[in-house]
Amino acid sequence: MTNLMRKAALLASAPLFAAAIASTPLHAERSAPVAVPVAHLVPDAADKPYPGTITLDIDASDIEHGVYRVTETVPVAAGAKVLTLQLPEWIPGHHSPSGTIDELVDVKFYADGKLLTWKRDPVEVFAFHVDVPAGTKDVVAKFIHTSPLQSSEGRISTTQEMLNLQWDRMSLYPAGHYTRQIKVKPTVIFPEGWQVATALDGKKVSGAKVTWDVIDYEALVDSPIFAGKFMKRFDLGRGVAMNTMADKPELLDIKPENLATYKALVDEAWALYGAQHFDHYDFLLALTDRMGGIGLEHHRSSENAQVPKSWVDWKETDWGRNVIAHEYNHSWDGKFRRPDTIWTPDFRDPMRDNLLWVYEGMNQFWGYVLAARSGIQSKETVLGQFAANAGQFTQWPGREWRSVEDTTLDPTISSRRPKPYASLNRNEDYYTEGALMWLEADQIIREGTKGKKGLDDFARSFFGIKNGDWGQVVYNFGDLVKALNETYAYDWGKFLDTHMNQPGQPAPLAGIEKAGYKLVWKDTPNPYDKGRFTFGKGLNLFHSLGLTLDKDGKVTSVRWDSVGFNAALVTGTRILAVNGLAYSDDGLKAAITEAKGNDKKITLVTQRGDKVQTVSLDYHDGLRYPWLEKQGDAKVAAGLDLLLTPRRPVEKTTAKK
Repeated sequence: MTNLMRKAALLASAPLFAAAIASTPLHAERSAPVAVPVAHLVPDAADKPYPGTITLDIDASDIEHGVYRVTETVPVAAGAKVLTLQLPEWIPGHHSPSGTIDELVDVKFYADGKLLTWKRDPVEVFAFHVDVPAGTKDVVAKFIHTSPLQSSEGRISTTQEMLNLQWDRMSLYPAGHYTRQIKVKPTVIFPEGWQVATALDGKKVSGAKVTWDVIDYEALVDSPIFAGKFMKRFDLGRGVAMNTMADKPELLDIKPENLATYKALVDEAWALYGAQHFDHYDFLLALTDRMGGIGLEHHRSSENAQVPKSWVDWKETDWGRNVIAHEYNHSWDGKFRRPDTIWTPDFRDPMRDNLLWVYEGMNQFWGYVLAARSGIQSKETVLGQFAANAGQFTQWPGREWRSVEDTTLDPTISSRRPKPYASLNRNEDYYTEGALMWLEADQIIREGTKGKKGLDDFARSFFGIKNGDWGQVVYNFGDLVKALNETYAYDWGKFLDTHMNQPGQPAPLAGIEKAGYKLVWKDTPNPYDKGRFTFGKGLNLFHSLGLTLDKDGKVTSVRWDSVGFNAALVTGTRILAVNGLAYSDDGLKAAITEAKGNDKKITLVTQRGDKVQTVSLDYHDGLRYPWLEKQGDAKVAAGLDLLLTPRRPVEKTTAKK
């Protein structure tokens, strides 16, 4: 079309265009709907008994497919027209709504053999509303829990050699009642020949079927099961047992002197608290790389996983054994004594995760201390753990804007998903920064009392009450401050508020320095870091270039505003070459060392997607790894040395003549 033709067409359409403009309102209408009210159909929990006892039968024998087939018979209150059953959503110890409703399939309900109709609650999707015919006495629920088969699907709980049965994933409970008021009779069928470990009482075995006594639903969920083809049980004294399963039988061959450290842990906890909050306790430990990792506290047991050779390569795996001390200490801190907003009457009410820097942070502190006192981990490894935490917080820019207390909400905010810039975002830092704060609190008490008291004294008075009680005693911030002041008078309210509630604080090194040590930097990893870096098969340059890389040279994380960050070496970038040579871990470390103290740049060839480019790094401080170094007279025990010294009485032996 020529310009003349376009002009003619435009003139011809002008009257139509003008008419269209004239018919359009000056202000177009904007429809505005009104919200439909949210109907809350699930009743709140009341502290009243549920009528009757639920029978829960689980077939866990199908390890080939990794499925658990469940038949659950639930008594129905007289006259009820609807029965609301729900899967646990807020799981204690997870600190978040982590229930696995997506793994519950083929859900059906019956009464007198007839299939019933049901609807999932549209708001609270963990709840099922079941229509109950008149005169119904029991509703039978049948469903399948599908354990993930690959880690990409979730945590693997079943392998060819072992399984981890968690009741919250494969049982429904009636709404409207405190879970401690709901009685359950559990039965499980296991693979033939497997051994079973749990804290449940009244175990009766008939072939592959195992039953236990009636128990309340709260305690049932708190009593998971480990079962395996290869398992050993060891008596640790004081009513505590170690139940360990492994991928292969030879992985269970622990030397007597190493087993003795677990017995020492039990004695050290008793020496610390002077009380136990269980009638018996079962460690559940898996030595595996096939089942998913776990570290989860319970009142009378704990679920733990370590690398397969943790027992047979004791020295080399020292870095990875803290989970046992950490989870055991939770029986006192977290299970027995619990922040009042974290305790809930059922698994539906949200947990408000304040004070996790006590529940987890102080527990992390005692996990380190008890591991060293018992010998489960060497003193050098525990010092390395403190160093790793302290070193991280010296280069953690997220501390400027986000308080430790705010990170207690991180399990709900991020559900423990990986983050592109964790150093700026922060993670669940209430664990490790909390531990460093409690180290400082310990040293303040020791200094103020001239060594007569420490945080041990607070622990005994706060957590060591009511020997034998395995219920829950809750507390709030005021209770915590009061108890600390009863141990040693100090402005604890201000101390805790400053450290935990206020962002922009100095790096938490005061406790280390008061304890006679100093954070220093060396060009080799400390014993803890060396162990975990070797196991991870990658390269950690967090404190130098600000990067961590996998074994193939791909960036797995980058520290905000680091040399690597400023060179756009973001997550997913792969380093192909270093100073003209093909990438290797040793080659990159050598290049960093060669550039130390001079003006030589480090030249990298990188690939991000389809883009390949050359990057020059102007970095000259060498390799840097955090260590704790003792100050003063090396022969005189410093505060941290005294803190990590065993407390249990040492039995004297008489030599035979």
